[in-house]
Amino acid sequence: MNIIEAVFFLCFFSSSNVHFAGASKQTAGNITPSENPFTPKASLIRYWNKRINGSSPPPPFFLSKASSLTALDSTRFTSLASRHALHTRLPDFCTAAKLFCFPDLAAHSVAEKHGSDVGFSLYSDKNFTNYGSDRLAGADTFKNYSGGDNIGVDSFRRYSRDSAGHDDRFSNYAGEVNVADQSFATYAAGSTGGSGEFASYQTNANQPNGRFTSYSDEANGRSQSFTAYSENANAGAQTFTSYGKNGNGAPDGFSGYGSGSNVVKSGFSGYGETANGGNDTFASYGGDGNLPVNDFKKYGEGGNGAVYGFKDYRDQSNIGADSFSSYARDSHNGKVNFVNYGKSFNLGSDDFTGYGQGGDGGNVSFKTYGQGPNFKAYAKDGVVFSRYFNNASSGGKKVNKWIEPGKFFRESMLKEGSSMQMPDIKDKMPERTFLPRTIVSKFSFSSSKTGDVRRIFGAGENSSMAGIISSAISECERPPSSGETKRCVGSAEDMIDFATSVLGHNVVVRTTENVVGSKKKIVIGKVKGINGGDLTRAVSCHQSLYPYLLYYCHSVPKVRVYEADLLDPESLEKINHGVAICHIDTSAWSASHGAFLALGSGPGRIEVCHWIFENDMTWTTTE
Repeated sequence: MNIIEAVFFLCFFSSSNVHFAGASKQTAGNITPSENPFTPKASLIRYWNKRINGSSPPPPFFLSKASSLTALDSTRFTSLASRHALHTRLPDFCTAAKLFCFPDLAAHSVAEKHGSDVGFSLYSDKNFTNYGSDRLAGADTFKNYSGGDNIGVDSFRRYSRDSAGHDDRFSNYAGEVNVADQSFATYAAGSTGGSGEFASYQTNANQPNGRFTSYSDEANGRSQSFTAYSENANAGAQTFTSYGKNGNGAPDGFSGYGSGSNVVKSGFSGYGETANGGNDTFASYGGDGNLPVNDFKKYGEGGNGAVYGFKDYRDQSNIGADSFSSYARDSHNGKVNFVNYGKSFNLGSDDFTGYGQGGDGGNVSFKTYGQGPNFKAYAKDGVVFSRYFNNASSGGKKVNKWIEPGKFFRESMLKEGSSMQMPDIKDKMPERTFLPRTIVSKFSFSSSKTGDVRRIFGAGENSSMAGIISSAISECERPPSSGETKRCVGSAEDMIDFATSVLGHNVVVRTTENVVGSKKKIVIGKVKGINGGDLTRAVSCHQSLYPYLLYYCHSVPKVRVYEADLLDPESLEKINHGVAICHIDTSAWSASHGAFLALGSGPGRIEVCHWIFENDMTWTTTE
């Protein structure tokens, strides 16, 4: 501890009788005699009173997001941040500041080879290293592994490596998890016989991230099956690197992979490369998905007598994009069959580069292929297209199950007595708080310096946390759309500054009161238009996934903001008080925006309204 810190602490501990005028009032906007005036929360209250005109205190929901650090911890971690040394106390920092950090698996390592059958039930956050290597026969089962966790982080390294006739079964792995990070490295590499089965892997997970590296490489006759993999998942990414490479007679099956998922990105690199007699099937891959992105590189390249089948691939999905590079290139007697490929109800994009090029024998067939793709240097001999549709749109009303009922609605619905479906307004993000401005101001926040942020939060290159950090920063750096003013904020003080810079100092912040009625039918009670229901300018702030509480705040002109009582449809009793915003000018929106898929019409032709979800908020001028 340096001299300056010591002097501060001495003053701090000798000033227990210090308080501010009005401190005797037990309201959200004042500091009580028992509160330490040097906490981040007390500092936020003073900043609010300084920057916001009027006598209204900060609302409780806003104040609850203030940093939970004590005065002592705030000073200690600010000093560490100034010296670029926060990473040396990361576990303490994450716990004290209530941040979103992945657990350290080194402290939870399971390294024994084990010699008998093992069953794991309700197991999570473990690092399995060299587990099951050289096993002869037997079976290991994982049931409800990491199921229902808020943050599921697991690592399997050299699992079942060089085993013979050994079966592995994962049932309901990381299901219902919020922010899952799973890593399988050299899984079953060099194994002979046996099978690996993943049933309901990361199903219904939010932000699932799965990595399979050198999975079943050089395996001999071992079968792998994935059933309901990442089904109904939200966002996230899955990567398969060197999957089944140099395998011999190893069948792999993917059933229901990514079906019904929302913006899931999959990468297959070196899948089945130089494999001998492999048999892989993808059934219902990416079906009913929203914006699925799939990348296949060197899939089946150089394979001998391998059979690959894609059935109902990306069927009925919304847009999406696929890339096949060097697929089945230089293969010998390979067969690749696409059945009902890409019959999306909204046109996506496909890119086939070097597809089947240089192949010897074999055939490639497309049956009911429904896209307008780009084929570059593919083998023209032996490629059959049956019932090819240049435009996949099938006409009629386009319905996508990922456009949740009630997520978007028309302004006319905001009338007393109207019945409507409420979307899921519950916050799916991990619970976090703001950081004090004294700390967050020390952090780099640009795509050119993500390495500095990764170092602070212990995020290795290409890790899930690295992806989360890069994604949030990229979105914050995205140029604003027409008429939009935007800023990402990591402290409550920064949010106040942005809101007042756009709207002035006579402002009020609102959010929907609670989550009662979420995903149910409700009846609209009394409705109040903010500022008399006139066109106004508002600042809306939405959470971004990041280690600390980060909001994407933006202001769009020509909106109307409403407050409405939400009633139970049976008793007509008030159950919630909702805040809704209606965007009157949608001319700059994309034609593929979910609002137009849900409501019909297109950009600039209709207004679009939506509720303010839990922990999001909107700022307007006072009335």
